[in-house]
Amino acid sequence: MRENVVVWKYDHRERKRSDYYFEYTECDSTGSRWRVAIPHTQGGCTGLPDPVRGADCTFSCEAGEFLEMSAQECTECAAGTYSLGSGIRFDEWDDIPAGFSSLTTYLDNGPHMEDGLTCNSSSWVPQGNYLESNRDECSVSLIYAVHLKKPGSISFEYQYEDNNVFFEFFIQNDQCQEMDQNSDKKWIKLTSNGEWRTHTVGLKSGTNIMYWRTTGIMVGAKVVKPVLLKNIQIEGVAYTSECFPCKPGTFSRSPGSSSCELCARDTYSGRGASSCTACDQDTHYSGERGSALCKIKPPCTKKDYFQIHTPCDSQGKTQIIYKWIEPKICLDDVEGSVALPPSGEREPCPPCNPGFYNNDTATCSPCPAGTYSDGVKACQPCPAGTEPALGYEYKWWNVLPGNMKTSCFNVGNTKCDGMNGWEVAGDHIRSGAGGSDNDYLILNLRVLGFKLPTSVSGTSGTEFGRISFVFETICSADCELYFMMVSDTNVVESWEGSKERQSYTHVMTKNASVSYTWAFQRTNQVRQYVNDMVKIYSITVTNALDGVAPSCRACALLTQQSGSSCVPCPAGYYIDKVTNQCQECPPDTYLTGHQIYGKEACLPCGPGSKSNKEHSMCYSDCSFTHTEQNQTLVYDFSALGPVGSIMNGPSFTSKGTKYFHLFNISLCGTEGQKAAVCSDNVTDLSHKDPQSPEAAELANSVQTFICQSTIIPSDGRGLRASLSSQSISLADTFLGTAVESTLDGVTARPDLFPETSKKVPDVNFFYRYNSPQVTSSCESGRHAVVTLRCNPEKSSRGELSVPSQCPAGTCDGCSFHFLWESSSACPRCTEADYHEIEGACKGGVQDTLYVWNEHRLCTGGVSLPEKKTWPCEAIDFWLKVGAGVGAFCAVLLVSLTCYFWKKNKRLEYKYSRLVMSANKECELPAADSCAIMEGEGDGEELEDEVVYSNKPSLLGKLKAIATKVSFREERRFLLRFILGSLNFSCSTVC
Repeated sequence: MRENVVVWKYDHRERKRSDYYFEYTECDSTGSRWRVAIPHTQGGCTGLPDPVRGADCTFSCEAGEFLEMSAQECTECAAGTYSLGSGIRFDEWDDIPAGFSSLTTYLDNGPHMEDGLTCNSSSWVPQGNYLESNRDECSVSLIYAVHLKKPGSISFEYQYEDNNVFFEFFIQNDQCQEMDQNSDKKWIKLTSNGEWRTHTVGLKSGTNIMYWRTTGIMVGAKVVKPVLLKNIQIEGVAYTSECFPCKPGTFSRSPGSSSCELCARDTYSGRGASSCTACDQDTHYSGERGSALCKIKPPCTKKDYFQIHTPCDSQGKTQIIYKWIEPKICLDDVEGSVALPPSGEREPCPPCNPGFYNNDTATCSPCPAGTYSDGVKACQPCPAGTEPALGYEYKWWNVLPGNMKTSCFNVGNTKCDGMNGWEVAGDHIRSGAGGSDNDYLILNLRVLGFKLPTSVSGTSGTEFGRISFVFETICSADCELYFMMVSDTNVVESWEGSKERQSYTHVMTKNASVSYTWAFQRTNQVRQYVNDMVKIYSITVTNALDGVAPSCRACALLTQQSGSSCVPCPAGYYIDKVTNQCQECPPDTYLTGHQIYGKEACLPCGPGSKSNKEHSMCYSDCSFTHTEQNQTLVYDFSALGPVGSIMNGPSFTSKGTKYFHLFNISLCGTEGQKAAVCSDNVTDLSHKDPQSPEAAELANSVQTFICQSTIIPSDGRGLRASLSSQSISLADTFLGTAVESTLDGVTARPDLFPETSKKVPDVNFFYRYNSPQVTSSCESGRHAVVTLRCNPEKSSRGELSVPSQCPAGTCDGCSFHFLWESSSACPRCTEADYHEIEGACKGGVQDTLYVWNEHRLCTGGVSLPEKKTWPCEAIDFWLKVGAGVGAFCAVLLVSLTCYFWKKNKRLEYKYSRLVMSANKECELPAADSCAIMEGEGDGEELEDEVVYSNKPSLLGKLKAIATKVSFREERRFLLRFILGSLNFSCSTVC
């Protein structure tokens, strides 16, 4: 097999060394390469050195060295330069360095696609010492590609403070395939305000394309804070053929340097300097370390000095004095400058803070263990039956307390510790001037841990202590105050602009050492808003492990004998005021916080709720009873106990970003455990259960009764995975269950949902978010109502919904309303919910069936009874006989009635004739006339008898006998009546 041979033709006329430079060819399959000379000018290929075999492809130099190509040997870098050996560093950001590119990858699928054009102006922006990401909703990637000859790494420093920005770093190969990378390396963690953090990721040999991508999410939020990036360093390149000069403001004093140092304040340097040059301190200054030039000092103004209170002297006096802001960058002896104001009058020092005492000295000392003081009186031992209430209560600010410190730094990581971060001012402590308006002025309070009072040390509550402070901000620009905890990178709370004097409280749920931090920043200007400030009037920390005792609190005693020591009360017990001993709280009551003195400390649970064993909280056990119109409805919501979720939307931001609101609801059961979990930066919701224990352990997550997250789908921004952000708790306290629409100041809104025709009432679950801080937008705090509605057509788990006119679940941002329709929301069935049906008697057997009432509105409970079968007798024959006899009797009765009616008419006629004849003669008729009447009657009677004699039937005989008897009786009665009437009439006439 013939090898390929490279033939090089050169004109051997020699050229100067400055006319060309050396480079290596690409490595071949055997791992070898050639060193060739490349002319600086095009067409000058004559007189160049011949190619020679180069160093091995994996060859590299140490840090502080470079590969001298002529001799192909490693050589130390000269002073004023540096080298990483097998690496490269990017630390100058006056513009985007060569090889970097900024790419907008915004993909819009919303209804505002025309707005996507505005992302063309979004990019990473160089700011001198660092890069700044975009501040809008666009997705922008900073891209850099490198080819490594051996495995290496990349590291960079960053600031990432705003969780409304998604910041990810990932690597692709030359086939655009993403390298294997776990989520910890891919998703960048948040930093504290002003903190620079280093992120390092390993690189594989070959081509590595690196992406720094930011995606702003402005869902009802303010403008996002940008991500800052600096000092990108890549290790693993084959070699570096030259050293890099130190950038302006830095220097390297000795050869073989691997990095450059910053110039001190009031000094400067140019590029490639081996030392820094001092500024003329009489007329010039450099305000920060790492300056590339000196600035002229301007005349002093009122913004260049500040006032402080001097420490108390031996006479207990203090006064206000004025000092120049250090370092002093102005001139006070030129025309137009101002001088320092004279010091104020000496005034009595404020008293010591509670828990401290002044033993006729100029300083305040903490009270000894077991004693307390209000700061004015001497320390005293706690009375019997009490114990010291440890903590801190700072309300007088003559000197900075021993466990507090102040500092200052700015975005460029230029220290300003020598400047004034915060200053004490008698009845308050306030922010200082700093070096510039974009400095972070830091106030720090260190607490070693927390210690519960003896009486409550056996409780199972989650509150170990709390910190409260009273503050106000006075700003003419867009200043901002942050309250943070060093143990948690998230900002606990922040305030923008001027705020009136107010109080804020944060509850500690972990017993650990913690550092509380207040950071105040004015604007990005330089000493333009120096009078903008924040004032803190008081800071109170309870149950501090290393604290002092401002007062004493009652404790439980082992016995009622004098001198008895304090003992802890079991969980759910209170201290009896009479005996000072522990007593268990009544059923369905709970204790709030650590106030357990007196039976009144046991607060009743709301309707439809019960307390847990420790009496630390109230919860619903998924059962509920309601009595209405002498009818008792019993509910069982056990099927709704597991966490329910609803994702409504989609909604779109102003630029068309699609997002959803995800709500998780933990309704009842679980012994009151708050099972709903919402997490931030969930990188793949399809593979990670948001309700899993792993999600609950995330730093950026909330676990409560009801929570909300904003979900950005992967198809909404061209992202490779769904993202979750802005997770908040909507409800952490259960108030109770009721069919009424109002409970404890929280009101349900049935008008927000469609009306129901069901006769079963809706059941409302009331919740409140017990944040110690009431926001200006929610004066009554945040609360939520979950309405359960009986719907037999739904499954047992049912379906959650939010008001159609309020798709975010709230119409005002404070009250959240949810409707949960389910068959499990129907009451349990009782005997009144079914009826029986009796079947016909067939073959001597009769069935009784039981069926539900029409429009059944119940579930569970009693079951339908089984079909019952009864023996019976066949009665068809006797039924027919009875019907025949009844019909015969009816016909007979009708016949007799008609007969007697006819006879009665005849009697009336005869009576009328007698009366008429009596009126004419006015005398009684002769006796024979009566015989004639009788005869006549007999004749007629005989005629009738003759008629019936023709049919000698049983019916005819009965009728004849009845006629004779009845007719004779009627005739005799009528005769007596007529004779009596005639005698009376005649006697009257005569």
